[in-house]
Amino acid sequence: MEQTHTSHNGTATATPGAQRRVLVVEDDPTIVEAIATRLRAEGFLVQTAGDGPSAVDTAEAWQPDLLILDIMLPGFDGLEVCRRVQAARPVPVLMLTARDDETDMLVGLGVGADDYMTKPFSMRELAARVHVLLRRVERAALAAATPRSGILRLGELEIDHAQRRVRVRSEDVHLTPTEFDLLVCLANTPRAVLSREQLLAEVWDWADASGTRTVDSHIKALRRKIGAERIRTVHGVGYALETPTP
Repeated sequence: MEQTHTSHNGTATATPGAQRRVLVVEDDPTIVEAIATRLRAEGFLVQTAGDGPSAVDTAEAWQPDLLILDIMLPGFDGLEVCRRVQAARPVPVLMLTARDDETDMLVGLGVGADDYMTKPFSMRELAARVHVLLRRVERAALAAATPRSGILRLGELEIDHAQRRVRVRSEDVHLTPTEFDLLVCLANTPRAVLSREQLLAEVWDWADASGTRTVDSHIKALRRKIGAERIRTVHGVGYALETPTP
């Protein structure tokens, strides 16, 4: 029988060795069945919902470890589902969108989604993304239990590793777990240019270059929160975190 526990910051995580719970929210029966079949074959416990209200109710009752969430849903859309679920309990969210629309992606990331995929997608890649998101939750819980000491200050930007908090000009900035990990990755070597492939490997544990647009969208979301001037684009290469000149 699966057991879950709640970390000190309120994030529910699965007990090591337990089967992870994945809630798939999608109104297309063919896609739902394909995703559920693949994830069950990967060893996950899966439940499904076909509209916004039932998705929120199921998430509250079942307490999944991860949501796979389509944006376009009956009742109310996936963005509203994400807002309501995240308000009640932080949980990693993989958004699905039928359109290759960057606005949808940025809005999804802005309401708390951790990653997104554009339809059509391969089930192999979706399963890999699910594993990556759950590993990130486990790493975050481990980091919280054995935090790095001190606060990294880069001008008006502060990164508190122990509390996984970020401040700009002493004001708290809410980052998703993915955005925090991305910022820390850049901050570990300030002013050094990291390629999209490096960031994808470090932050997402994903080595397939087809995912580099995910990096770009998360960078844009991060810029909106900490200031566009703090992250420099090196065209054709990647990104660097700018710091004040000594």
